[in-house]
Amino acid sequence: MFELRLLVPEDGVENVSDALDALDALSVSVEDADAQTDSEQALFGEPGMPPPKEGWQRSRVIALFPNEAAAREAATVLELQDFFQGCTILGVMDVPEQDWVRLTQSQFAPVEITPEFWIVPTWHEPPAQARQVIRLDPGLAFGTGTHPTTRMCLRWIAVHGLAGQRVLDYGCGSGILAIGAAKYGAARIDAVDIDEAAVESTRLNAEANAVQLNAGLPDVAEGRYQTVLANILATPLKLLAPLLCGHVAPGGSLVLAGILERQAEELKEAYAPYARLQVSDSEDGWILMTATV
Repeated sequence: MFELRLLVPEDGVENVSDALDALDALSVSVEDADAQTDSEQALFGEPGMPPPKEGWQRSRVIALFPNEAAAREAATVLELQDFFQGCTILGVMDVPEQDWVRLTQSQFAPVEITPEFWIVPTWHEPPAQARQVIRLDPGLAFGTGTHPTTRMCLRWIAVHGLAGQRVLDYGCGSGILAIGAAKYGAARIDAVDIDEAAVESTRLNAEANAVQLNAGLPDVAEGRYQTVLANILATPLKLLAPLLCGHVAPGGSLVLAGILERQAEELKEAYAPYARLQVSDSEDGWILMTATV
């Protein structure tokens, strides 16, 4: 395969990308041409927030073609277009053949939650010191153990234990928190999500880890639970305050994640009518908030 590399100003990225798609490029990617320099621009910040602008001032556009002839023909066609003014062809380059599956897998190593609790992809052997292991491969649903919010929730589960408890994982994603709850003794677990793909992912991951849980859409959650886990984001957590607190049994635990440090007071205020939240853990600018209801 061959790459056609282009330097494109901000206002030309959309037209060039559309043209490359029409020219049968296998893929088209756009990146900041000034990355790793003083001119680098940050377009993406908080999850869920729109970028301040549509593109970088100077973008590197990379199109992948099945052979060199197709890549060079695309370059020739682009040069003839009015919208290509101000753009530069950086070159056509051979892309070495690689074992993409092995390359992708190499990026995901076992993740330590505690010295004895690890998340381990199926292509790795568990570390010798691991006493508790969740087998989980990266997939479409959020939650592989690599994000600080997931690690903090799992650490809380490992430290507190859930022996004999009824547990709710609200917004289960991959099901990793529900599986962690099962590994640490929960007797009955309901794992719910608005995304049917996440529900299916949770079921498959639970089966792969030989744990029992009930996965479904949010209406599966019924009654009270000794522990309610919700690793989502601050805005939906605020909206869900009465619902989540209503599912916590008297004396039970509410565990919330997906919250940035600067959002702590917002969450405390939103939950004040129902529970007294406190910051229980923090990592890389994210916090874990908990309450006893």
